[in-house]
Amino acid sequence: MTAKLYNILSSRILILDGAMGTMLQERGMAPGECPELFGVNNPLILEDIHYQYMEAGADIIQSNTFGGNRFKLAEYGLQERVAEINAEAVRIARAGARGKALVAASIGPSGKMLQPFGSANFAELYAAFSEQMISCEKAGADLISIETMTDIGEMRAALIAACSHTRLPVIAHMTFEPGGRTLMGTDPLTALIIMEALQPLAIGANCSGGARELLPIIEEMGRYSSIFLSVEPNAGLPHLLGERTVFPDSPEEMAEYALKLRDAGANIIGGCCGTTPEHIKAIASTLRGLSPRIRTARRIRALASRSQAVVLGEGKPLSFIGERINPTARKKLAQDIKEGRMQMVVDEARKQVEAGAAILDVNMGVPGIDEAMAMREAVVAVQAAVDVPLALDSTSAQAIEEGLQSFVGRPLINSTTGEDKQLEIILPLARKYGAAVLGLCLDQNGIPERAEDRVEIARKIFEQAREYGLREEDIYIDCLVKTASAEQSQVIETLKALRMLKEELAVGTVLGVSNVSHGLPARELLNSTYLAMAWAAGLDLPIMNPFDSRMMETTRAAAVLLNRDLNSLDFIEKYKDYKVNKTQDSTGVSRPAHRICQQCNIPDLLDDQVKTTSSTGNKAKEKKVEKPSSILEMISQGVLQGDRELVLQQVQKALDQEEIAPMEIVNKALIPGIERAGELYEQKKYFLPQLMLAAESMRDGFTLVKTRLSGEAEEHKGLIVLATVEGDIHDIGKNIVAILLENYGFKVLDMGKDVKAETILDLAEKEKADIVALSALMTTTMPRMQEVIQGVKARGMPCKIMVGGAVLNQEYADHIGADAYSEDARQAVLTAQRLIGGR
Repeated sequence: MTAKLYNILSSRILILDGAMGTMLQERGMAPGECPELFGVNNPLILEDIHYQYMEAGADIIQSNTFGGNRFKLAEYGLQERVAEINAEAVRIARAGARGKALVAASIGPSGKMLQPFGSANFAELYAAFSEQMISCEKAGADLISIETMTDIGEMRAALIAACSHTRLPVIAHMTFEPGGRTLMGTDPLTALIIMEALQPLAIGANCSGGARELLPIIEEMGRYSSIFLSVEPNAGLPHLLGERTVFPDSPEEMAEYALKLRDAGANIIGGCCGTTPEHIKAIASTLRGLSPRIRTARRIRALASRSQAVVLGEGKPLSFIGERINPTARKKLAQDIKEGRMQMVVDEARKQVEAGAAILDVNMGVPGIDEAMAMREAVVAVQAAVDVPLALDSTSAQAIEEGLQSFVGRPLINSTTGEDKQLEIILPLARKYGAAVLGLCLDQNGIPERAEDRVEIARKIFEQAREYGLREEDIYIDCLVKTASAEQSQVIETLKALRMLKEELAVGTVLGVSNVSHGLPARELLNSTYLAMAWAAGLDLPIMNPFDSRMMETTRAAAVLLNRDLNSLDFIEKYKDYKVNKTQDSTGVSRPAHRICQQCNIPDLLDDQVKTTSSTGNKAKEKKVEKPSSILEMISQGVLQGDRELVLQQVQKALDQEEIAPMEIVNKALIPGIERAGELYEQKKYFLPQLMLAAESMRDGFTLVKTRLSGEAEEHKGLIVLATVEGDIHDIGKNIVAILLENYGFKVLDMGKDVKAETILDLAEKEKADIVALSALMTTTMPRMQEVIQGVKARGMPCKIMVGGAVLNQEYADHIGADAYSEDARQAVLTAQRLIGGR
C-alpha cells in the first residue's frame, strides 16, 4: 500500500475528507455524547456521512475513531470496548467508501499529558495507541491518520506505535497555535525533523485556526521536507450565531486556499472542523487534474529537543556536544548518581548550555547501579531543565532504550562499534525511535592504525544502517582519536580518516577531541590546536568541555574562518571588549600574554576541583560566574529555571539558617520568580513547558513556606471555582489553567469536566467564590456558559465570570455577559489578578 500511495502522490494531489464531529452533531449527536459510540449505535448515519465525502471527491475518508483510545473511552466507561468500537467504525467507513476511497484510521490525542507536565509516561501512551491501531488494521484500515496532536512527545509515541505494530502507511498531523508553535512550544521545523526521522508517509498540520494560519506552517515545512506533506485546516474559527455554530470560511474560500496550500508543497489536502461535503467538493474540483508542486528533496542533518532543532552542515553555526555529564573519574557526580540524586546532573546541564553547548552527552555509567533507571531519571530531569538535544551515551542497550523512550525529540545514540552483535542491537533501536546513531571506527580487532581501515569499518556501519532502514542523515561516525603521548603517529591518521569519510560517505562526523592530549602537559594547547585541525578537516560535532576557554575560543574563531559565522556577528559580539595584557619574559621584553575579555566569563571546569594549569605550570585565575547576590535571588532564579530541588533546598535554608520571614520569602523570591517566568512566556522566550515547571517549583516552595505561617495570616489571592461546562469532556486546557492559578497564589476548586450549571452555581455560592472560571472546547457547549452567567445574576452572587477555550473569543464573551475572556493559561492568571484587584 505504501508503494502504491507513493506513486499516486508523486503524480497528483490526494483529497482527504472533512469534519466528522460537525456532521455528527447535525445528524443528532447530543453535546457531551461519545462520538465513537454514537457512530457505532447509528451505523447508517455514519455510513452516509462517509459516503457523502467519497461522493464529494475524497480519495481518503477517515474512520470515526478519533477518540477511540482507552483513555478517552474511559471517560464514558467504554475502556474495555476499544477493539470492538474501533473495528466497527472502520467497517462502517469501508462500507461508506464503496471501494472508491481509501480508509484511514483516525487517531487523536489520548487526553493525557506526558511527564513531567502530567501523569502519563511513554509506555502508557505507546500501549494505548498500539491497542487502537492494531484493532483498526485488523478491521481493514488502509492507512493511519494521526491528528490534532499538540505535544510532539505524544505524536512521537503514536508514530512509534504505528510503525512498530502495523504495516500501514501513516499521515502525521500536528496542530499549531496562532504564534506558529504547538501548545507545548514546538515550531514547524523541529516538528518536521522529529517526525520525518520516524519515516511516515506524510507529515503536516490540521485543525488550528484555519487555512490562513496553516499556510505559513506548510510553507515552512515545504522548504525543508523530503517527504510528502498533508494539511487539514478548519473552515476558520467558529462563532455562534444565535444558538447555531457558524464556521466563516465558505467552500469557495477553502478551495482558493487549497490552491495556495498546493503551491506551498502540500500533497494531501482536506478539511477539519466545520468543513462539510460541500467544502470537500469545492476543494476536489479546484485541484482536479493538478500535479503536486515539485520539491527538491532536502536531507537535513539535525538533532532536536521538544522545541529546538540543531541543524548541522554548510551555512549553519558550528555546534558541539557537551561532555560533562559523565561520571568517569568524577567521584562527586558518580556518588550523586549512585544515590539517585540528579541535582548535579541538572546543574551540569544548565551550566554547559549557558556556556554554549548545543547538545549534551548523558552518561550514567556508574558500576553497580540500575543504569537503565538512572538514564530514564537523568533524561527526564535534564530535559525539564534545558531545551537542547541529547546524546544518550551507554554500552547498555536497555539504558539506551529507556533514554529513547523518555526523551522528547530526536537524540543521538552514543554509540555502536562495527561489531555485528553491536550493530544488530543498536541499529534497530535507532530505526524504531527515530534517533541518529554514532558508529565508532572500532571492531573486534580494536582501532585500526591506518585511516583506510577505519573508513572500511565506517563503510560497514553505514551499509548495515541503511539495510536496517536508517537514512543517510541518521548516521554519524567517530574516527576515534588516539593519544599523542602514546601513539603520536596515529594522531594524523584520525584527521586523514575524517577527510576520507567526508569525501566518500554521506555521514556526519563526531570526535572526542580531548583524548589526544592525555598524559601530556598543557593539554588545553593540544586540544584546541587539534580541534582547529579537525574543524578544517570537516568535523561536524566535537565532544568537548564547554568550560575549556581555549576550545571555545578556537570554535568561535573557526566559525569565522570557515564562513559559518555570517558577517562575524557572533565573534564581534563576544570579543568587542577584547584586550591584550602584556607581560615580560626573562629578557625584559614585553610579549602578548593571556587575553582579557569582559564578555567571556566562562570558567575552566576541567575536573571536580575546578582548576586548570597554564602552559607555564602556573595556576590560572578562576573566572567568576555571576551568581545571585542573596538567597532570595537564588530562590527566585530557581523558580525561573523550574528547578524544584534547588527551590526546596534554598527555601529550607532561608527559613532555618537565614531566619528570613516566610512572607518575605513569598513576596521577594517566589512571586518575583514566577512573574519573571510569565513575562518570558509573553515575550515568546518561554513556552508552556517552562512556564508550568516554573509554576510547579513556585508551588513546592510555597508549600514549604506554609508550614511556617502559623504566626502570620496565610492568605490566598482569591477563590476560584473552575469547571468545563456541561456536555464538554475536554479538560487538558482547564487543567493547565488550574495549575498556574494555584501556583500564582489562588485557591482553586476544580470541578472537572461536563459539569451542570446548577452544580457550578451551588458550589460557587456556598464557598463565596471570587471568580467562576468556565471552559469549553466545543461550540455546541458554549451556550452552557451563558446559563451559568444568568444563574449568577439571578442569585445576586457578587463573583466575577471568566471564560476561555479554543472556540471562544472576546466577542462571544461580551455577547454572553462574561466579565472577562482569556485566550491562554498565562492570560487567565493575569485576568484573575485584574478581576480581583488589590486583594
